[in-house]
Amino acid sequence: MSEDSATVTVGILSFHNSRETKAISNAVAAVGHDAVWLHEEAIGIDVSESGVAFEPDVDVVVNRLLLSKSSTPLEDLSIASCYAAARPVLNDPRNVLFAIHKHATATRLAAADVPVPHSYLATDEAHLNDARSAFELPFVYKTAIGTNGGGAWLVDHDKTISPTVDSRRAFIQTYLDPNDDDHRDLRVYIVGDEIIGAMYRYAPAGDWRTNVALGGTVEDATDDLSQQATSIALRAVRALNLDYAGVDLIEGPNGWLVLEVNPTAGFRGLFRATGRSPAVHIARLALERVGHTVDDETVERLSHVLDGSPPEDAPSSVRDDRVPVVGYAERVTVTGISGSKEVLARIDTGAAKTRLDAVLATEVGAEPPSVLDDEDVQPQVDVVVELADQRQTVTAVLVEDPDDPLHIGRDVLRNFYVDVRRRVKDDSDT
Repeated sequence: MSEDSATVTVGILSFHNSRETKAISNAVAAVGHDAVWLHEEAIGIDVSESGVAFEPDVDVVVNRLLLSKSSTPLEDLSIASCYAAARPVLNDPRNVLFAIHKHATATRLAAADVPVPHSYLATDEAHLNDARSAFELPFVYKTAIGTNGGGAWLVDHDKTISPTVDSRRAFIQTYLDPNDDDHRDLRVYIVGDEIIGAMYRYAPAGDWRTNVALGGTVEDATDDLSQQATSIALRAVRALNLDYAGVDLIEGPNGWLVLEVNPTAGFRGLFRATGRSPAVHIARLALERVGHTVDDETVERLSHVLDGSPPEDAPSSVRDDRVPVVGYAERVTVTGISGSKEVLARIDTGAAKTRLDAVLATEVGAEPPSVLDDEDVQPQVDVVVELADQRQTVTAVLVEDPDDPLHIGRDVLRNFYVDVRRRVKDDSDT
């Protein structure tokens, strides 16, 4: 199985309870080595005259920090940097810093002659809106750091847009219209210099975003990859110097272009489409960094398994005071692409999705694009909601309900405990 019989300890650095983290940990164990989940309850880093000591100690680290979902991404990335000072880390935090910022990614790729859509970022509102004349309507407006399709809008109006949304930089990008009902892109998953699999992702009805987390469907594209798409995806990963990544491409009039490169891309959708998991490939690459190998037959066998069961050292899931509690009604700040407004929101545990009054959506600049109007599908928009000092991007269903302009559904409430005895009173209550 390996050239050296010594057991390697692979640390999987992750502060989120993701199936991918578990799958990589279980893949390391399946090839005969030790895996340690480096979560917030486990990490200790001792720096002294004697050097650096890690508790628990590890030989190599797989960096699975989901920085786009973190409220303190630079603080989290600094933890990865501590490990990178003394241990091999895949992906290196210096390269992740580029990759998590979508416009920084586009800048580096364009400088390396990797094709990307036209995009523009400005730090001043007037400057950003002046630049809109170079973009046809509709265009894409999105936060530079985001995930799962959150923080992305299709803009087909002339209202002012802000260079920031919820304190995150935002930019504009050309919208590549497929000119049919198939809103589709291509995800290619790469580990090292190997393409593990590829899938087409199709947007759900009434939406233009293809993210699986938003209800998109997937189809195996591994055997359908053109030489151009293969070359561009590999060049993108090399330009960013990443060890593994999911590369998102979209087809334009002159061929494929890179939309994003995700250094912590999920692979449940890929496994659903292709029957192949990158977990064991990532595990093998980590072992190779410290001089060990795993035979191809073992990797091929385990690549058809996605074991997301919790390892023995998984973090505690016991309730504690850090989990916020909300009541039946709460004051919530809603932010769109041109403004914010505080409203009294109903906490609706019976609703799967958050619902937003259409008038309120217009007031904060979160209107659905008219190019996607469909009488059979309820329109949806992205907004940032701030509830109990927690911010989250949510895709809300538009409704006509001026009396209760915002109903918070389970898509947000999964991060909270709900105490139905509590209620924040409206100003009109006596």
